[in-house]
Amino acid sequence: MSQRVVHTIPPTFDEHSRVLVLGSMPSPKSRDTGYNYGHPQNRFWKVLAQLAREEPPATNEEKKAFCLRHGIALWDVLAECEIEGASDASIRNAKPNDLTLITRSAPIEEIFCTGAKAHALYRRLCEKDVGMPATRLPSTSPANAACGMEKLLEAYAAIFHRLEKGQRDEPSGHDGRL
Repeated sequence: MSQRVVHTIPPTFDEHSRVLVLGSMPSPKSRDTGYNYGHPQNRFWKVLAQLAREEPPATNEEKKAFCLRHGIALWDVLAECEIEGASDASIRNAKPNDLTLITRSAPIEEIFCTGAKAHALYRRLCEKDVGMPATRLPSTSPANAACGMEKLLEAYAAIFHRLEKGQRDEPSGHDGRL
């Protein structure tokens, strides 16, 4: 049975966030825990932590600190929708979040969507206003069992490649004069 869900988890970002990672809508478990990717079987935090060579963050505060420490903004495409449980395929009557809240406040260089539905919703509802395309990543949901950890690590490495590239491209502060 489908229910109308209103997104209540605030975005995670600050003035140092350089990549924006978007899901579609928090799952019931994430809404219960009060933070994105809250289902214990979701591999999102395990994947990011492994790529960062850190232990997976456990608490909401640790997850937020992880994102901010690594320059990652985190939110969802949708502000509200009708949905059956956590099934992205069942999403209807979707209303988008105002993602420009983040893109106007942080130097976002690239946007990543965690799954096909989040990517399709972003392209349809947000891309024009944001003015930036998004890269589609595979879903880390336990429902996406066909995508193993190795494939997830390979795909999500793009987030850290972008962050590392941005660090290399930043001016060193040296103006070239001797």
